[in-house]
Amino acid sequence: MSLAAQPPSRRYTIEEYLRLENDSSQRHEYHDGEIVAMAGGSPEHSLIIANLIGEVRNRLKGGPCRIYDGNLRVRIPRSRYYVYPDATVICGAVDRDPDDRSGQSIINPRAVIEVLSPTTEHLDYGKKFRQYIECETLQEYVIVAQHEPRAESYFRQTDGTWVFTPVAELTGVLPIRSIQIELPLADVYAGVVFPPQAESQVL
Repeated sequence: MSLAAQPPSRRYTIEEYLRLENDSSQRHEYHDGEIVAMAGGSPEHSLIIANLIGEVRNRLKGGPCRIYDGNLRVRIPRSRYYVYPDATVICGAVDRDPDDRSGQSIINPRAVIEVLSPTTEHLDYGKKFRQYIECETLQEYVIVAQHEPRAESYFRQTDGTWVFTPVAELTGVLPIRSIQIELPLADVYAGVVFPPQAESQVL
């Protein structure tokens, strides 16, 4: 998802954010006092997300884990961040944020997937990633490029260290270890037309 440009504004409390967000027809994230509007994505961005959710859902069918789309709000526990990942995987029961009386925010993601856009790349690799890794239930953070066939997984091992796995060809397969599945990039990018430069890199 993309971030919409916002003018400088005052800082908001979590209570103010939740009240405003639950009454709003547009989605906003909450970044430590700042309310950030979420803009729409490109056709390619939307198609990649749809492919991802469909492929993951098919592989999880019959098990304890489920994948949710970008409308699910995630509270990063013990932080002042509420975010809308492009896709979220939860295994077992849903744990809801006790600070959100509406019950619309969850706090126990097993894995989150973000599809990069020009306005969010710096956050997905930076501040947002640093917040995600503080979430004790999160075992994996997956980043998928939009304009070239590239995906990366950051998987938390039992000792707390992270394993980085990049895949950069349409013939590659991305393991998502936290839910024990594999995703061929050809399925993730099915129907996506890349710019000529990206196409030449995979020939």
